[in-house]
Amino acid sequence: MEIRTIAAADITAAVRQLFMDMNYYIGSDILTALQNAQTAETSPIGKNVLEQLLKNHAIASSEQVPICQDTGMAVLFVEYGDHVVLEGGSFEEAVQEGVRQAYTDGYLRKSVVSDPVFDRINTKDNTPAVIYTEIVKGDKIRILGGCKGFGSENMSSVKMLTPSAGIEGVKQFIMDTVNYAGPNPCPPIVVGVGIGGTFEKAAMLAKKATLRPIDTHHPDKRYADLEEELLQAINRTGFGPAGLGGSTTALGVNIETYPTHIAGMPVAVNICCHAARHKEIEI
Repeated sequence: MEIRTIAAADITAAVRQLFMDMNYYIGSDILTALQNAQTAETSPIGKNVLEQLLKNHAIASSEQVPICQDTGMAVLFVEYGDHVVLEGGSFEEAVQEGVRQAYTDGYLRKSVVSDPVFDRINTKDNTPAVIYTEIVKGDKIRILGGCKGFGSENMSSVKMLTPSAGIEGVKQFIMDTVNYAGPNPCPPIVVGVGIGGTFEKAAMLAKKATLRPIDTHHPDKRYADLEEELLQAINRTGFGPAGLGGSTTALGVNIETYPTHIAGMPVAVNICCHAARHKEIEI
């Protein structure tokens, strides 16, 4: 395979468009799930909330305005082909510039502060983004992006379970996290679950799980069945759309897994609101 050269400016342009599109247009998986939920919702109030959400998405796309005022913190999972050479700048700088342009030119809310504890001064362009890069075979760059609002992010959790907790311990922790979150993450929610790896790997898996289309399933049937079991259990909690009661508390549960140590079973739950913004591009 020959080495392929990509201009840094092309990365910037692609990332700029990615984050503008993500904030204006809801994914087809989420849109379909909301439409189905609106039909099936048992609560009149819940049905009305879902109808309003669908109208909101229609207005956002037609007028190219953000789906939600919290346009989130930019998160990117990158698969970088080992036969790609970037020309005219670094990949990190190109991506950050793309995010900067998207949030500035697209009139998206800037929510990032430079220091997390003391200064907390707004960077005024929503950078820096959070970037996870994996080197893979090939001559392409794939970027899976998400805009993570913090009403739902703040409801997320990680727990270092031991193997003795078993599957019941995993399910209990997930349900405890969702129940504690209640109406705070703007339901109906998408629940991303990461199991395995290490403390930080489980959290990364959970974040990535929230960006996976909810009309897909874990390739292992045992986990796919667990996704469906948890979705039904969460919807039985009755929190409902906007937390006003109903049968649609979650639109989907996505689980990602990774091998782990013999002495551990890390589990992370990352909750995403109904504006589950995600999009993937290939360059």
